[in-house]
Amino acid sequence: MQVTLKIFRYNPETDKKPHYAKYKLEAEPTDRVLDLLEYVKGNFDGTLSFRRSCAHGICGSDAMRINGRNRLACKMLVHELHSSKITVEPILGLAIIKDLIVDMEPFFANYRSVMPYFVNDEPAPKQERLQSPEDRERFDDTTKCILCACCTASCPSFWANDEYAGPAAIVAAHRFIFDSRDRAAAERLEILNQQFGVYRCHTIFNCTDACPREIQVTRAIGEVKRAIATGKID
Repeated sequence: MQVTLKIFRYNPETDKKPHYAKYKLEAEPTDRVLDLLEYVKGNFDGTLSFRRSCAHGICGSDAMRINGRNRLACKMLVHELHSSKITVEPILGLAIIKDLIVDMEPFFANYRSVMPYFVNDEPAPKQERLQSPEDRERFDDTTKCILCACCTASCPSFWANDEYAGPAAIVAAHRFIFDSRDRAAAERLEILNQQFGVYRCHTIFNCTDACPREIQVTRAIGEVKRAIATGKID
């Protein structure tokens, strides 16, 4: 099938403002959008810039807006778009460095702010810190995050102010808050109870829809809100 790929282009060194470039090419229904971008870069314009790494939906590098929705280019198949016209743009809420590449530093600064690491100063056991399958299941969903920023970049609250921690950071906090082996839940809840913390979420569900790992992001945010309101982690 023939597709028309409309790609957002912007090079701050040469362009006064962003524009779109169109490319017509042959594609298989099972081609990925990443494949099309690679073809354009290799055969039409080598200056086209975008991030990619593993190309298997694990690293999260190639998050972008595809026909208006945040997706991973390596997972989005042509036939799943139900259109021969494909528009590719950078994710929103983050400054554009070039073409489809955005500055991820504000996103990662928010991620670091919630202490996204295991904290336990108790004497180490001889082998490992044991946990029951039930306790592990409590936070299993939020361990799946690959930090692609699809959720955070789909959030109107983050678009309005990038100081808002954002869905991905809250998901990272959730993963440790509800880990029975961790001892820093209270500190994380205090961080997320600040002005730009969890209550900036207005339960729009964009984040859940955007997540390529199918994490129930809005539910996780709700559970963190409840833990702050009740003072209980259950």
